[in-house]
Amino acid sequence: MKKNKFSSINNLILLSLAIIFVIIIAKLLNIQSLLQQSLIWVQSLGFWGPAAFMLIYNLATILFIPGSILTLGGGVLFGVFWGSIYVFIAATFGALFAFLIGRYFSRDWVSQKINKYPKFKAVDFAVAKEGLKIVFLTRLSPIFPFNLLNYAFGVTQVSLKDYILGSVGMIPGTILYVYIGSLAGDIAMIGAKTPAANPTLQWMVRIIGLVATITVTIYVTRIAKKALEESVNSEQ
Repeated sequence: MKKNKFSSINNLILLSLAIIFVIIIAKLLNIQSLLQQSLIWVQSLGFWGPAAFMLIYNLATILFIPGSILTLGGGVLFGVFWGSIYVFIAATFGALFAFLIGRYFSRDWVSQKINKYPKFKAVDFAVAKEGLKIVFLTRLSPIFPFNLLNYAFGVTQVSLKDYILGSVGMIPGTILYVYIGSLAGDIAMIGAKTPAANPTLQWMVRIIGLVATITVTIYVTRIAKKALEESVNSEQ
């Protein structure tokens, strides 16, 4: 038992150190320039370009590298339709890998801690029951950091199925960014001066994101409150 406990703690420490290391390296290196160079390389690959693009996007998601430049680049390289498809597939798989890393490297340790506090355990169970809705709403909202959220969901009891299906919430934001990238028309233009997208489309995505943010906040709060009340009543 102690061996499993120490193993879980070690996994959590290693994961935390790896994330910190990646963030520091990202700060020291010119990530924007590296991503632009990678997009130029993808452009030169022809038929294999989409596969290389999605692989790079996967790695960026796992390594906490912001994917906005790559998403814009998808629009430049592949256009709105195929760019949106490639970005969505890449982001979904990248999020899945991060979720699995979070679940298998730190979930055991988190579970041990939660089990000591029945109220937190009840909240965890309650959130798991509504996992699909919560994942979907947080994906719609631009407030919640995408890369961090992938690992965070891994340590909850949200099912893998709900997590994957909830990724559909990324579609509006994905299409908007890919569309903006397609307006640039040149990889060198990405990050320099982002072209203005259709104002109506921008406001629609913003409104959807705002509504999703408010909804998920209220929704999770209600679930947590109900779970806490049930926990207290069962103890009485």
